[in-house]
Formats: sequence, C-alpha cells, structure tokens
Amino acid sequence: MNKSSSPLVSMVTPVRNGQKFLRECIESALSQTYENWEYIILDNASVDGTLDIVEEYRRRDNRIRVFSNDKALPSIANYNRAFDLISRNSKYCKVIASDDWIYPECLEKMVGLAETHPSIGIVGAYQLSGGQDIWYVRNAGLSYSQSIVSGQDICRAQLLGMLRVFGNPTSVMYRSDLVRKTDAFFPNPTQEADTSACVKHLRHADFGFVHQILTHERIHFDRLTTRSLESNAYLSAEISDCQEYGDWYLSQQEKAARIGELLEEYYAYLSASAFKFKDRAFWNYHIGRLQDLGHRFDALKLCKGISGRAVDSILNPKGTIQTISKRIRLYYLFRSAQAPSKGGCR
Repeated sequence: MNKSSSPLVSMVTPVRNGQKFLRECIESALSQTYENWEYIILDNASVDGTLDIVEEYRRRDNRIRVFSNDKALPSIANYNRAFDLISRNSKYCKVIASDDWIYPECLEKMVGLAETHPSIGIVGAYQLSGGQDIWYVRNAGLSYSQSIVSGQDICRAQLLGMLRVFGNPTSVMYRSDLVRKTDAFFPNPTQEADTSACVKHLRHADFGFVHQILTHERIHFDRLTTRSLESNAYLSAEISDCQEYGDWYLSQQEKAARIGELLEEYYAYLSASAFKFKDRAFWNYHIGRLQDLGHRFDALKLCKGISGRAVDSILNPKGTIQTISKRIRLYYLFRSAQAPSKGGCR
C-alpha cells in the first residue's frame, strides 16, 4: 500500500498528566511503517509537562494535531471528545493510550486486513502486557485460521464469557464511520466503555483479528485499569452489557441465565471482600453499582456467602494460609512498584 492510495488513519491519544510515558507513546506512532496518518493528541488540562512534550513533537511533524481542554474532563468524556476531532476523510481510527505503545507494523497489518475485508468494523490483535515482574499476552483465544468473525458470533461469545479478545483501546482499530456514527462512541461513563463500544458497534459489522503482537500495554499501578481491577468493576460492566445489548445476541433464556450467573459471581466476590476489611467507600460503590443496574442489594445473600467462606476457612486451614501468604506477596510487589525510582520524584 503506497501513501498516495492508502486510506487515512486517525491515531488518537487522549492524555492527562502523562509526561512520564508520553514520549515512548508518541515515538511509536511516528515509527509506523504505514505512512498515511494524522495524529491527534488531546491534552486534558494537564498540570505537568505533558503539553510541552506534545508541542515539541507537533513542531517536528505537521501530521500531529494538538488540542487542549480548558478544564479536565472525566476519562471517557475525554476519549469521546478526541474521537470527535478526527478528520472527515479518515477511514480508520487507532487509539494509543498515553502510557502504551504500538509496534511499527501495527497500522500496516490492521489496515491491510480491514481493506481486504470491507465488512470488518473493528480489528484486534494480540497485545503484550507487562511491567515489573508481570508479563503476559492478551486477547488469545481465536483459532489461528480465524482472521474474520461475524460481529454476531464474537459479541455472543463475549457476553456469554466464552471469549475475550476485544482487549483495550490500544489493542484495536475502529472503522471511522462507526466512530462518527454517534456523539459518544464509548457509550457509557465506566472505565470498561471500550468493550461496550465493541459490543454495540459490531451488531452489523464483522470483527477482524491479526494473529500477531502489535501493541504493548504498560502495566503500572497508577492507571485506570488497575483501579478497575481493584474494585472488580469489570464484573458489573459485564452485567450492564448483557442487560443493554443481550437482546441483540442472546435468547431471552440465555440472557436471563447469564445475568444470574454474573450476579452469583458478584456476590461471591463481595463475600470474599468481607474478609479483606474493605472500607465504607468500597461497599458504597458496589451497593450503588448494583442499584444503578436495577438490582436491589441483597444483604441476606451476602451474609450466606460470608458464612460459606467462613466455614470453608475453618475446614481448609492450609488453603487459607496459602491465600494469606499470596496476598502478602502481592502487597509487597504492589508497594515496590509504587516506590519512587532512584532518578527522582514521581
């Protein structure tokens, strides 16, 4: 694909106070083997050196377009504003989170697959995730022979918990007409709105997948994903997606059964959390989240779950000790990851 005939790709990086990792993110965009792109960086009222870094790169490459918010927006609102800024001539939209990066062939491979199969609305790929002592490959599960899956099939598998290959915004590329189709491409304010967007927008489009590691997700403990994991926000997001979009992909019986399964998992998680001395904010969040989803908080079910956990601890003391030891190790790993580097303050 030569530059004159290749479609325009809009790369997008919404960022707030991202100076620590931003240069590596931008350099990865500039290093693409695919050349016909614009790069939109939206600064969300940063108070560190983010805007200085962005302006430095803008002066070096006129394909970089820089925008700034006067006041900080919530994260998802900032993403949606960045989507609104892409060119009308753009055919594809590629997010690069400000603390992630993409490998040089990322755009070339994703665009190549999408151009070969115009029915594709979203393209994914394997993603290397890592930081500290944690390294793994995300988005595995599709057979190597499958590079195109119908949106109906992939969303059905997602909602039923059978397959999770949507990854995160950095690991996928969107068709720009889908992004422009709505004022809020990420359709809700939760940190899992990118998955909701995939389920919503693949109703009438196919999902493409490049069986190659094309992106890198940086794991560190000051990121939205870490906070979502700590509060298990993903589980409530699955319930929400199933309720919102389940009628498109599941039978009524399947939808009801899946929501029931997820609620059982939710209460099992809350029961386990009762032994971790969570604070009032934790419980207020989850009680409120259930209410937002239309489910009354069931204190009796929680008490039964806690009682079951307590009995299991008594009958299986060895397992309890192993669990405690594991938590201690994770605690010290977490603390070491948060410690300032020797080079200066963080």
